[in-house]
Amino acid sequence: MSNSLKSDTSKSHPPKLRLGVNVDHVATLRNARGGRSPDPVRAALLAIEAGADGITAHLREDRRHIRDDDMIRLKAEISKPLNFEMAATEEMVRIALATRPHACCLVPERREELTTEGGLDVVGQHNALAPAIARLSEAGIRVSLFIAADPAQIEMAARLRAPVIEIHTGGWCDAITDGHHDKAEAEWQRIVAGARQAYAAGLEVHAGHGLDYATAEQIAALPEFVELNIGYFMMGEALFVGLGESVRTMRAAMDRGRSRAA
Repeated sequence: MSNSLKSDTSKSHPPKLRLGVNVDHVATLRNARGGRSPDPVRAALLAIEAGADGITAHLREDRRHIRDDDMIRLKAEISKPLNFEMAATEEMVRIALATRPHACCLVPERREELTTEGGLDVVGQHNALAPAIARLSEAGIRVSLFIAADPAQIEMAARLRAPVIEIHTGGWCDAITDGHHDKAEAEWQRIVAGARQAYAAGLEVHAGHGLDYATAEQIAALPEFVELNIGYFMMGEALFVGLGESVRTMRAAMDRGRSRAA
């Protein structure tokens, strides 16, 4: 998910880092009891008011949180770009083409997983992904591929002509949370190298999964990144401080990191 024009990612003067807020888990809470509250569209509007640069929502095949009508309402009611996370299935491509979001982020999806567990295997699935990328791109939808910071995956993403990749940061964040310092450092170095490789290949580089205030601030100092997509952590914080304050605190953390990027 990104603005209409590709950002100037000059390392000497990196642009302001964009914040995409994922509202999936507002819908998770709503669906636990049924009905209409809390409303993920209302959450999106509050997040934008507090400084979000865009909204992300993942329409899963099992509709476990975001539902079809949520995507329609988000597209109609928010004033910032909508990033439609989706599996590269025929059903989801049809829905995306009907909804016409600003961007689609193609992600792996397994029904039994609690959350997206890894990056998309674009090397192994390139023949299946290429038609979906082409159809979405031809409709004017910006395509992003959610992948690990792996050289082969990044190279294939560039060959598939997807203009954007989103690097999966979950392994790094989990290692930090679990206190596995050596693993965290190794994962961090993979992210650094992957971002540089992607930037050199002409890809716009985003990041997401598992980020909190501290990790968002750290990754914001890497000038190759132009957007972070964050949801679960901020929605959890919102229970205690309110959604607006959670977004503003995240925005401030990212800005502190970005000030060190040059």
